[in-house]
Amino acid sequence: MLSPSLAQEIASDTTAVIGFNVLITDADGMVIGSGDSGRVGSFHEASVEVVRTQEPATHNASQAQLLRGVRPGVTLPLVADGKAVGTVGITGTPAQVRRFGLLVKRQTEILLRESVMLRSRLLAERAAEKLLADVAAYDPQVVEGDFLLFRAAELGFDLRLRRVAVAIEVRVPDAGGRRQGAPTRDMALVRSELLRTVREVFADPQDIIASTAPGWIGVLRRLPDRRPVSSLLDDCRRTTDVIAAQDGLVARAGVGEPAASVSGLHDSYQDACDALRLGARVASGSPVHLITDLRVHQALTSVSQPARNRLIERTAASLRAQPDWPVLRDTITAWCESGFNLVRASEALHIHRNTVVYRMNKIEQTTGRSLREHRTAMALYLACLADRLGGGPGGEGGGFGDGDG
Repeated sequence: MLSPSLAQEIASDTTAVIGFNVLITDADGMVIGSGDSGRVGSFHEASVEVVRTQEPATHNASQAQLLRGVRPGVTLPLVADGKAVGTVGITGTPAQVRRFGLLVKRQTEILLRESVMLRSRLLAERAAEKLLADVAAYDPQVVEGDFLLFRAAELGFDLRLRRVAVAIEVRVPDAGGRRQGAPTRDMALVRSELLRTVREVFADPQDIIASTAPGWIGVLRRLPDRRPVSSLLDDCRRTTDVIAAQDGLVARAGVGEPAASVSGLHDSYQDACDALRLGARVASGSPVHLITDLRVHQALTSVSQPARNRLIERTAASLRAQPDWPVLRDTITAWCESGFNLVRASEALHIHRNTVVYRMNKIEQTTGRSLREHRTAMALYLACLADRLGGGPGGEGGGFGDGDG
């Protein structure tokens, strides 16, 4: 419970402050920290009785000579949760050092408690990281779902409760996106700070929160039965807003769908990661993305890149050759996503309906096909989505390769 490294750090620092040698022992009386490093590893006989009685003891020069490894001074018990875990001693004549005794004892016990709490928190964080990683990589052919249920229960989590996975990405923007004078942040260094911020929003004791990689945080958010997934949007936006308020950071979140089993949570987490990646490509203005809004995009990314290229080339090649192709692409997308309604499409594009009509006429003249024919419209729509995802000859490249997700 009282590590030698912590004991030595406390003993050295305290010795430097009070000007008298401070010595710390474990529960067996062995010196594990001392301002006089030569005493580390020796036996301090007086500590055995102090641990047993949990009462302080003082020894003058003649008394100290009768005890092994003891010098004049005062020895006090270090108590944690009602149990003596060691002692702290101060070397010097009792009259000189007695006044420091209680102060040094209390300070050492405070540091000991903080160390235990920190170690406990780190262990809990690592356990949560391992649990989330196992859920994300779950394969029923490799590991039994009941095993993960049991392991989660040992940590106090019930994976049978209704949950939704959230994937959060935090990054440092490029130089143009940072506020003037804002410092560059290192994701590895602000990990604890980010986890604390996320936990302040996702505060249910059943919420599982873990850092999955530098700049990535996963959440398995408990969702009460009557609460819709859309209610998570406010929580996610609040999280991204708080993180964005910290100098030099940008945050986005992807949200999966509800699940109440290990396999369902695996799918929800994969969906949340897909929503995060896809949302950045097709809805970069929003910091939060729901997989339910991106199912078609997700299906497209499961198709091979050559197949997506063929779709774009055979369906929209003549349109892609136009200098205003991005505008035409957005018009087709808005037309389909607005339910083939002219008014809603113009509202989505923030332009006059006559402008939409003009663009649609140009699209129809260029392709020789009518946008009022739903099969034509949907084929063009899928080609536009594939193009925005990075497909197409001479396109952005990169994009989402085969097997993403």
